[in-house]
Amino acid sequence: MRRSLANWRRSNNDDPAFTDAEVITIALMQGYFQTDTLKRTYQLVSKNAPEAFPMRPGYKQWVRRLNRLTDLVGRLVRAAALQAAAKTLKRLYVVDSFPIPLCQPVRHGRVRLLSEDGAYFGRSAKGWFFGFQVHALIHQPTGAVLTAILLPGNWDDRRAVRALALSTAGGILLGDQGYSGKETFDWLYDEAQTLRVMPSDEKKEGLSTVSQVRQRIESSFSGLWRRFADRVYSRSWRGLWTSLLLKILDFNMERAGIIETV
Repeated sequence: MRRSLANWRRSNNDDPAFTDAEVITIALMQGYFQTDTLKRTYQLVSKNAPEAFPMRPGYKQWVRRLNRLTDLVGRLVRAAALQAAAKTLKRLYVVDSFPIPLCQPVRHGRVRLLSEDGAYFGRSAKGWFFGFQVHALIHQPTGAVLTAILLPGNWDDRRAVRALALSTAGGILLGDQGYSGKETFDWLYDEAQTLRVMPSDEKKEGLSTVSQVRQRIESSFSGLWRRFADRVYSRSWRGLWTSLLLKILDFNMERAGIIETV
């Protein structure tokens, strides 16, 4: 009796004609079309390849479904990174961050966007900004982003590095001054079996090994910025995070050799 009732109550959306894989595939076309918004990506896919997705819903329904797949996109980010990292046995990682400003500085006096979700003022190398910071753990030498977290702009970097380090299986972690401190050093060593090393600017027969790794991390972040990670149009935290994860996924897939650079 219970089984028959369960079948009677089954949703007709359990086996949708338009699958989650298709939802994510359209979103990943943002890298192919080199557009800075998901809406423009959806429009270009609809115009140039309508036969590839004959059962696609309207834009609003599509983006709602996409935002429900945040956790799945995050797992794909990790899977692509691990595939890239499998090419080498090195356990060398770099932790760094970049700001996600939600507005131009001229609007700092009246900005309220996503403030209830944690957006706040922070300071980067380029000055003050209002928004969030992405903290990323990047595997070297592949440059793939193993994991990333989105935190308010004013949060201490050391709160991020502990969570990121737990994604490693031990090794050497390169981090700048923001991730320093004896307490942090000891915690990483004891809890994550990770040895944190500070970058060096010493010039002994050219750049030190640590500084060379630092240059490669700059290359990884520049790759993300080329994917418009610095342009934010989302009006919700989930929409923002999903959009950023999709850009990181596209980046990792390239590093893993799953897709080619456009």
